[in-house]
Amino acid sequence: MVLRVLAIAALAVLSISPIPAAAQAGDDSVTAWNAIMASTVSGQNPFAQARFAAITQVAVFEAVNSITGEYEPYLQPIDAPAGASADAAAAKAAHDVLVTYFPGAQTTLDAALASSLAAIADGAAKDAGVGVGAAAAAELVALRTGDGSGPPAFYQPTSTVPGAWQTTATCPAAGGILFQWQNLLPFAVESNAQFRADPPPSRTSRQYTKDYAEVLEVGGADSTARPADRAAVARLFAALSAVGAWNAVARGLAAAHPGSLTDHARAFALLNIAMSDGLAASIDSKYHYRLWRPETAIRAGNTDGNDRTAGRSDFAPYVPTPCFPSYPSAHASASYAARWILERTWGGADFSVTLSHPAVSGVAVTYTTLKQLTDDIDDARVYGGIHFRFDQEAGATQGRQIASYVLGHVLEGLGQ
Repeated sequence: MVLRVLAIAALAVLSISPIPAAAQAGDDSVTAWNAIMASTVSGQNPFAQARFAAITQVAVFEAVNSITGEYEPYLQPIDAPAGASADAAAAKAAHDVLVTYFPGAQTTLDAALASSLAAIADGAAKDAGVGVGAAAAAELVALRTGDGSGPPAFYQPTSTVPGAWQTTATCPAAGGILFQWQNLLPFAVESNAQFRADPPPSRTSRQYTKDYAEVLEVGGADSTARPADRAAVARLFAALSAVGAWNAVARGLAAAHPGSLTDHARAFALLNIAMSDGLAASIDSKYHYRLWRPETAIRAGNTDGNDRTAGRSDFAPYVPTPCFPSYPSAHASASYAARWILERTWGGADFSVTLSHPAVSGVAVTYTTLKQLTDDIDDARVYGGIHFRFDQEAGATQGRQIASYVLGHVLEGLGQ
């Protein structure tokens, strides 16, 4: 694929920057606070980002929808006085959720809220909207208290047989990280095992052999077969989370397809629900199958029981290996869930979004289709040397299944 690099941004540029700069002029309050949310959570690990994003966006939806009544509520509708300002409710709901989890950002978040509310005429409507937003935030924060996201738990491998996941140099002494995340309370699906991935291919299968050969050729730190554009996306998506990327895309789509405030609130809520549930499901599958990473597999390729896999004892991946099992790809599970939601919400066309990250100097990639983005994310994990291609394919299937379930079970239109 050809790297889509532009010197200037198009409709929306992801920027991990001070919060007020994250919102673009002319955004409605839902879209503006989505950008503020993405900036606020960006310092967390990708799984925590997705949880915080979903809590925030569901609270925003619940606040706005309690006033407009366009869709089924997530929980119970909040008693909203007639004429309450939905814009004030959206801003207050997002602000209060984020301040709860990120008290160190309160000064900046307070300033952003003051700016949002200054654009709304003083009076009973604004005051009522603020009250609804506060209630929605409190409702969602209470719901997610004790939801399994903590305390941290780790996994120590119990077997060294070929195929079994082993810790890598990126791991803490305690072992595999996010072991507790398989027990995270889902936002929409019935359980994190509901859409567990099918078993990975056997080590002697044609698919395993083919995908092993691919990552051996293009995924090593010293590979000469990795094109410059694939190296760029590997580095970009090693730094840029699914939450960061897909919320930026959603803001671009919202700008290209104006709708009601509730429509936008629902779209951002569905997007982040699906990504969080996708990531939790991927962790369930990862620790269920406990498949080794390419880094381990290739170093042991001569003793893995497959005489068609050539081992390299000095293999090192181009980007650091995440410290949990390989199968399926979490980035794929979240990203294909996101793509499915956005395709069915806005059609996924007529937008242009440039993605970058301050940790990856000189790389800015412009996307005009959702498929371009998922293709690059798949390539990024393989060319980065941290996933087999079949990891990506299994994550894609899992993500689509979860998104389909989300669309059919939460935030549905009234009368459906």
